[in-house]
Amino acid sequence: MLLLQDGLLVRSELFKVHQALGNPIHEVARFNEWNVDELIYLDISRGVSYDLRRDDHKIRGLSDPLEILDAVSRTCFMPLTWGGRIQTLDDMRARFSRGADKIAINTAAVRTPGLVRDAAWAFGNQAVVVSIDVRRTPSGPEVFVDGGQTATGLDPVVWAREVERLGAGEILLQAVDRDGTGEGYDLDLIRDVAAATTIPVIACSGVGSYEHYATAVRAGAAAVAAANIWHFKELSDRNGKRALQRAGIDVRL
Repeated sequence: MLLLQDGLLVRSELFKVHQALGNPIHEVARFNEWNVDELIYLDISRGVSYDLRRDDHKIRGLSDPLEILDAVSRTCFMPLTWGGRIQTLDDMRARFSRGADKIAINTAAVRTPGLVRDAAWAFGNQAVVVSIDVRRTPSGPEVFVDGGQTATGLDPVVWAREVERLGAGEILLQAVDRDGTGEGYDLDLIRDVAAATTIPVIACSGVGSYEHYATAVRAGAAAVAAANIWHFKELSDRNGKRALQRAGIDVRL
């Protein structure tokens, strides 16, 4: 999974700290040389337009998110899921027309649940991914929106069941408290959501070693995703798959 903020590729920690890494197109080109099964690209920018004045910008990128999607899709030769800044069916159409295979929605799904149903009807369940960001609170796990900043009062298991009922084809499950820590996935969260739904659950957040992938699969995840480990280790595709194979999990090498 790759994260885009203000036109640049970034790494994330706890959904709060973001370090600019470079050009969002160059990384996709590198992944094409690896055996990556699928790419999820989330635009986590806060503003309506990109702020290109960041002090840590080293590479000047494109200033419009759809221009970046155009460039990414021309470079990307694997299934591409695109999320961020999606509020309407027209937003989805714009992204599909520019090369996305699937769209991911999060805040818009919580605030307008009917959007999930309408998207599944318009584009097919297989094209709709609902991202669920979860924080551990004193009262238990809770769904958060607005980049993990706003509490919703929703229980992640209840919300996962609802998005499946509305027509989502997949769930991208992120544990905000594990993001960028390298401590491993939130296995209890994965286990609870996967047991409550029948659609694929993609586990994300917390990967610090390749061995963490197998723990998420055993907890019920249909697929595993990671972000930061891909930026700082070479051959992350094959080393991750070899770790899964060593753990006895069937994987295409």
